[in-house]
Amino acid sequence: MKNVTPAINQNLKGSIIIPSDKSISHRALMFASLAEGKSVIRNCSKAKDPMSTLSIFRDLGVDIQNIDENTIIVNSTGKLKPLNDVLDCGNSGTTMRLMCGILAGQPFSSTLVGDESLSKRPMKRVIEPLSLMGAKISAINNCAPIQIDSAQLVGIEYSSSIASAQVKSCMLLAGLHAEGETVYKEPYLSRNHTELMLEYMNADIFSDGVITKIRPSILEPREISVVGDISSAAFFMAAASIVPNSDVVLKNVGLNPTRTGILEVLKKMGGNIEILDEQVVSGELVGDVRVKYSELKACTIEGEIIPKLIDELPVIAVLATQAEGTTIIKDAEDLRNKETDRISAIVNELKKVGADITATEDGFIINGKTSLNGGVEVDTYHDHRLAMSLYVAGLICKKEILIREFDWVDISFPEFETLMNSLM
Repeated sequence: MKNVTPAINQNLKGSIIIPSDKSISHRALMFASLAEGKSVIRNCSKAKDPMSTLSIFRDLGVDIQNIDENTIIVNSTGKLKPLNDVLDCGNSGTTMRLMCGILAGQPFSSTLVGDESLSKRPMKRVIEPLSLMGAKISAINNCAPIQIDSAQLVGIEYSSSIASAQVKSCMLLAGLHAEGETVYKEPYLSRNHTELMLEYMNADIFSDGVITKIRPSILEPREISVVGDISSAAFFMAAASIVPNSDVVLKNVGLNPTRTGILEVLKKMGGNIEILDEQVVSGELVGDVRVKYSELKACTIEGEIIPKLIDELPVIAVLATQAEGTTIIKDAEDLRNKETDRISAIVNELKKVGADITATEDGFIINGKTSLNGGVEVDTYHDHRLAMSLYVAGLICKKEILIREFDWVDISFPEFETLMNSLM
């Protein structure tokens, strides 16, 4: 495994193109594989997680071809057929949870497995509602491996206690093959890439805020251009905001309103952010984002904004170390169910570099502005977002830090270090 030492005393200047959105790439591969006919996917993410999804659909008999560096052709009959009853999701929770919904109504049995980290992540949140629809799905202690046998699904009305795009997507995908209407309600609006793309592919779907309804549908093949991943852009937004004299332009950033919590928080903290050249691509809002260094102020982050920035909270914790006052993050208990317990992990590692941060049951409290000392080794806990958050922290430390096992960034953002270096 590779260890990395971020450069210190380097301002960030210039522009970069943000790589493809991982969440949208998953869905593009899945929905094109379920559609009947030829779909063209442009700018699909090449990160390991979406590639796990691609590999699974090849194992399910779908003809998926890489035409060039930027283009994938999916030829599908609209029907899946297992070439291998064990389907490997790698490290991807999105793959595993959404595949549960897709496979629950298929006329064959299959088993979903994952790596050591994914095999510890809770799957009850999808197993329970799918079982209510009639799915024959089982897992020991509600963790992978997950056994799914053929069943006739029936649409239900389900109210989720958490705002989770993965649970919602799983249910909607099961609803594609269920008898009658499936209605999904959530407490807050989670990211809605699934709803937008299903609508784009002519599914019988209706969304009104936190309520989404779907009926059995045949998806139509489409050309899908995947926009840039705002969760990846967030690390550069944070770095430019706290590294003195920085001024960067991030191109092709997805600006879906269910994902822009990081922008809202930065503006609330007094960040210098400008949105340029907005447009709609394949149903998704996209634009360029200019970020300059600024003096930040502390704030409280809680409630319905949390689903809009759940993946960005580790790097927001880094931001908060450089904000005047006390930043409080609440209602983020789901961070404990990610690739690692991200609350404990980010608190432990930021304390090592000198941050004044305390864990709570559902988030953390950060007192700033704090000078980070560095001069230590930090751990990634096999977590890609934690690794990149610590890299951003390392940019402003007085002494260099060494980040162990930095290779885990390849799960979502293999280009991260190269792009960061290009701005120095």
